[in-house]
Amino acid sequence: MMAYKKIDEQDVRELITICGWEYVKTREEISEDFSHDELAGMRAFPEVLIEPEMTAQVSAIMKYAHEHLIPVTPRGQGTGLVGGAVAVQGGILLNLSRMNKILELDEATMTLTLEPGVLLMDIYKYVEAYGLFYPADPGEKSATIGGNISTNAGGMRAVKYGVTRDYVKGMEVVLADGTIMMLSGKNAKNSSGYSLKDLIVGSEGTLAIVTKAILRLIPLPSHVVTLLVPFSGLDEAIRAVPEIARLQKMPTSIEFMEKEVIIAAEEYLGKKFPNKSAPAYLLLSFDGNTRLEIEDAYTAAAETCLEYGALDAFIADTEERRENIWSARGAFLEAIKASTTEMDECDVVVPRDKIIEIVECTRQLQNEMDIRIMSFGHAGDGNLHIYVLRDALADLEWENKLNAVFNRLYARAKELGGQVSGEHGIGYAKKHFLAESLGDKTIELMRGIKQVFDPKNILNPDKICQ
Repeated sequence: MMAYKKIDEQDVRELITICGWEYVKTREEISEDFSHDELAGMRAFPEVLIEPEMTAQVSAIMKYAHEHLIPVTPRGQGTGLVGGAVAVQGGILLNLSRMNKILELDEATMTLTLEPGVLLMDIYKYVEAYGLFYPADPGEKSATIGGNISTNAGGMRAVKYGVTRDYVKGMEVVLADGTIMMLSGKNAKNSSGYSLKDLIVGSEGTLAIVTKAILRLIPLPSHVVTLLVPFSGLDEAIRAVPEIARLQKMPTSIEFMEKEVIIAAEEYLGKKFPNKSAPAYLLLSFDGNTRLEIEDAYTAAAETCLEYGALDAFIADTEERRENIWSARGAFLEAIKASTTEMDECDVVVPRDKIIEIVECTRQLQNEMDIRIMSFGHAGDGNLHIYVLRDALADLEWENKLNAVFNRLYARAKELGGQVSGEHGIGYAKKHFLAESLGDKTIELMRGIKQVFDPKNILNPDKICQ
């Protein structure tokens, strides 16, 4: 374990000269919110919280931290689920939320240049006014783009459009020693050596700190339709997914959910879901530039679902109807969280034709371990969000059952050709499971990359593979 320097009064004075006293807080001034992320399962306070406003300040902070061997944890809105933005080694917590400026929208190259603290919801709204569209669609719209880049966030539109990495054309980063670098840019293509930009995406702040990003945009689709398809069971719903994915016109998203989660969302939001009569549902979304194009797409999908045993197919072709459905889908995580005392998530991804086998594993574990488990997810790309709920379990029993469930789920995912995380990252909480899943050689290579970027191991230590 690295022997990091404990921050003293002299360090605080030096850091204040960089950012100003109002943006440097010491332990007794730091809100409890900065000791954990969204799940709050693990807690650790930083010694100092700093809120920089510009790249030069981030560079100066990193240079000082590098010289004095002080760990630095970058953070956005704290919406993560794996402890990735928790300062487990103390040191400096670098809150980048003040760096929230949209710097340039270049209509010629269809790119948006912005700082890491810009919220996802604000990106959508800003570019839509120009008839443009940022396709990456993580579920938490109040997350920052820096956090999305750090975890390579995916979301509900990944089936058709891909994930965050597919829309990051370039970035400005600050390395562990304070060096400022520009990686790639607005060029339409690039085959100039290793793609360091793509290595930074998904590295969870362990290799460099993103201080600016250039995002690729596409024209805004003019028509959007949602299809809500009830089934008599989840098995029937999941069996239809590979056939839907093979249709000539790919849905934008293919989500699955069960009645239990829908009821939880209804109670949490205080409003009714359009239909909850069936045990399981597929939620399909379609977009395009003509109404005829959309009609052809959702008609073909509805017919496929009916062939695989769907009970009906409900069309939501107005903004109000779509909002009723997608607001419930967006509330699933918070609804499940509100229904229990504590929870943890297994964010596995498997080939989409293996989803039902993971779901069956969760059912078996729920009965065998006598613990409540709820799940939903992205059927179109095989990414499941499985939540293990504590309810009234005592500390030791909760810890033992949680570990047993996770070990079994991750082992089953590996058997099916899957991976530990589809979009939420590894952080601190899942690094043990990652090591078991990938094996010694892969972890060794990852640690070698970390060593090259950050030889003193001060950037977000104890995360991913450390």
